[in-house]
Amino acid sequence: MFGFNISEINHRRLQNFKANKRGYRSFKIFLFLFFFTLFAEFISNDKPLLVKYENSFYFPIFKNYTEKTFSGDFETYTDYKDPYIKKKIEKNGWMIWPLIPYSHDTINYLIPTPAPSPPDKENLFGTDDQGRDVLARLIYGFRISVLFGLSLTLFSSVIGVAAGAVQGFFGGMVDLIFQRIIEIWSGLPVLYILIILASIVEPNIFWLLGIMLLFSWMSLVGVVRAEFLRTRNFEYVHAARALGVNNITIMKRHILPNAMVATLTFLPFILNGSITTLTSLDFLGFGLPPGSPSLGELLAQGKANLNAPWLGITVFVTLGIMLSLLIFVGEAIRDAFDPKKYLEKDF
Repeated sequence: MFGFNISEINHRRLQNFKANKRGYRSFKIFLFLFFFTLFAEFISNDKPLLVKYENSFYFPIFKNYTEKTFSGDFETYTDYKDPYIKKKIEKNGWMIWPLIPYSHDTINYLIPTPAPSPPDKENLFGTDDQGRDVLARLIYGFRISVLFGLSLTLFSSVIGVAAGAVQGFFGGMVDLIFQRIIEIWSGLPVLYILIILASIVEPNIFWLLGIMLLFSWMSLVGVVRAEFLRTRNFEYVHAARALGVNNITIMKRHILPNAMVATLTFLPFILNGSITTLTSLDFLGFGLPPGSPSLGELLAQGKANLNAPWLGITVFVTLGIMLSLLIFVGEAIRDAFDPKKYLEKDF
């Protein structure tokens, strides 16, 4: 009743994608990790998920409560790790904590050694040079990196596909002017521009996304342009023109589906590059604002604290696994859209 009807060619593509065991398993692992980190506040937080106090229930993860709510002394927001507050609550109720009782910015003042402290039962991956839990920052940093990469990939793909489509479909002077603009634009020193702007404007995730979008949209223009140049002279396109179909409809309905085949195979690699770019900028100090959970910032801490090898190793392994998974997924998608796979099955 709720099934989806897909065409035979898309069914073959799906089967080819699943046939690539490494890519298909990588896709499932990456999806699991991504959805796991989407609920980071419920997994890693310095606030309880649920508090029962004097026959009333409280949800600190959604709302801030003052100490006086739990018979404290001040009107300030409650620090649930404060031994005094914990004793008050546990005397007249109980608390349910997340799996990791630290947020990305929680400083553990009870670590047994000076920060950065090595891994122990309390901090499984140790702490950074400010006493913050590395595993918590890793979870939040992974989520920011993937969400940033997906957003940049989506927006840059839309702009890149549109620009390539206009170039390839109209050709002539339009294509020539666009190509000269792209050549000039791609020659601009992106890193220097980011450094200059970072000295003028305080960076944040949206500012960084906008700046990177100015330069990342060109990655798909060449592929889409070539497909439109090849397809615009096909007989069914001339037939559509003869029937009076407007250019936008021809581009969207008759040519774009063919161009999207090549585009989709590039998307995992563009996502990979977007995540790497954000990590590199954070490592150099030109990315997210200071204090933000970032894989690049953790990597910079590992470089600055060679006596704490767990910092560099943790981020290196995380980035290696994440980028490898995306590469394997990209290879599987490329195989899924490879027409030779269909010919092999047909014969």
